[in-house]
Amino acid sequence: MATGRVDLDGNPIKAMTICMIGAGGFIGSHLCEKLMNETPHKVLAVDVYSDKIKHLLEPSSTPPWVDRIQFHRLNIKNDSRLEGLIRMSDLTINLAAICTPADYNTRPLDTIYSNFMMLSLWLNTVRKIASASYISPLVKFTGKRLVAFYLKIAHYGSHMLVDNFSESSIVLQQDPEYFVLKEDASPCIFGPIEKQRWSYACAKQLIERLIYAEGAENGLEFTIVRPFNWIGPRMDFIPGIDGPSEGVPRVLACFSNNLLRGEPLKLVDGGESQRTFVYIKDAIEAVLLMIENPARANGHIFNVGNPNNEVTVRQLAEMMTQVYTKVSGEAPPETPTIDISSKEFYGEGYDDSDKRIPDMTIINRQLGWDPKTSLWDLLESTLTYQHRTYAEAIKKATSKPVAS
Repeated sequence: MATGRVDLDGNPIKAMTICMIGAGGFIGSHLCEKLMNETPHKVLAVDVYSDKIKHLLEPSSTPPWVDRIQFHRLNIKNDSRLEGLIRMSDLTINLAAICTPADYNTRPLDTIYSNFMMLSLWLNTVRKIASASYISPLVKFTGKRLVAFYLKIAHYGSHMLVDNFSESSIVLQQDPEYFVLKEDASPCIFGPIEKQRWSYACAKQLIERLIYAEGAENGLEFTIVRPFNWIGPRMDFIPGIDGPSEGVPRVLACFSNNLLRGEPLKLVDGGESQRTFVYIKDAIEAVLLMIENPARANGHIFNVGNPNNEVTVRQLAEMMTQVYTKVSGEAPPETPTIDISSKEFYGEGYDDSDKRIPDMTIINRQLGWDPKTSLWDLLESTLTYQHRTYAEAIKKATSKPVAS
C-alpha cells in the first residue's frame, strides 16, 4: 500500500471510513480489493453474501486486511444496524440493486421498489443523524457524502425514440453523434409502459433526480456513476453452478455459460444491438479517483465506459468464442451461435436501445481518466478466470454416473 499519497491537486489524501452497500457483488468486490491493496481507507462492507470478497476477510490473508475491512451481513430493507454503520462512515457507496435485464420483466415491482427504497433509506437515515427528524426539507447534509451507482446505462433510455415524430429523425439517426450519450445534455426517453424492461431505468432516473435536488436544495455532497457495461472476473453467476439453474445473468455470463458447456451462444434478436465494454479494473480506477478527489467529483454525474470497445452483440459472441478457444484449448461448438427472439429469451415486455456510446468529456476533464484495456485483452483475462473457476464444476455437474 502506497504512503504519502496525494490527490489530483497535490493535497494529502486522508484515510476515511467507507460504508459500501452491496460490497459483496461484482463491482463491490473489485472496489474492495482496490481499496485494500492501494489505500489506507477502512471499509464497512454491507451485503447479504460475502463469497466474492471472502479472500479479503480471512485472517490468514496476506497482507492482513481484516483490520481494515469489516463484513456486515444484513438486508438493508429491514435491518436497523445500517444507521450505525452510516454514522461511523465518512462516505457511503451504494451499489445495491436488481440489475439483470431478465428480472425487469419478471420482477418489475421488486425492481422499482427495491431500487428506489435503497436510496430513500439512506437519505432518511442521514436526515435522522443530522436532525433527529426523518423528513425535513430544512436539513442541511453535512459531513456525509454519497457515491451512487446507476447500473445499466439503459438509464438514458431508448435513444432511438428521440424526435421519432419528425421527418428529420431518419437523417439525425444517421449522424454518429446522435448516439453519443452526454450526462448533461442527452434526454432520457423510455419505451411505453407495457415494456416493463424500462422499470429499472425509470426508477433509477427518479432516484438521480432526487439526489440532484437534495444537492441543489440541501447541500448533499454526491457523485453519480453511470457504468457502460463493466465486465470482468466475478461478474454475475453461472446458472446451476453458483446461481439458480433457471437464472438469466447478463450477456457476458450468459455467453460464458454457453462456452463452458459447449453450447451455441444465444443471440437475442440476432445480436444486432451495439454496445461498448470496459474492463472492470479500468473502471475501478475511475471510481477511486472519484472517492479521493471530492472537490472535483462532487455534484457531477460521470459516464464510465470505453467508446473504443464498441461491437455488436454478435461480434462480441464471435470474439468470445475465439478467445475461449485460445484459453481453454477446446474446439468451438459446431454451431457457434443461434438466433432467439427477445420475447422467447426474456419474456413479454422486453425492449432495448440499439446503440449506446458514452461521452467521456466530463470524466476526462474533471479526473483525467481514460480507459486503457482493449476488448480482446479484457475478454482474455475474464475468460481465463471463467475457465479456471467453472470448467471442472460444469464437467462434474453435467457428467452422468456410469450404470453398474
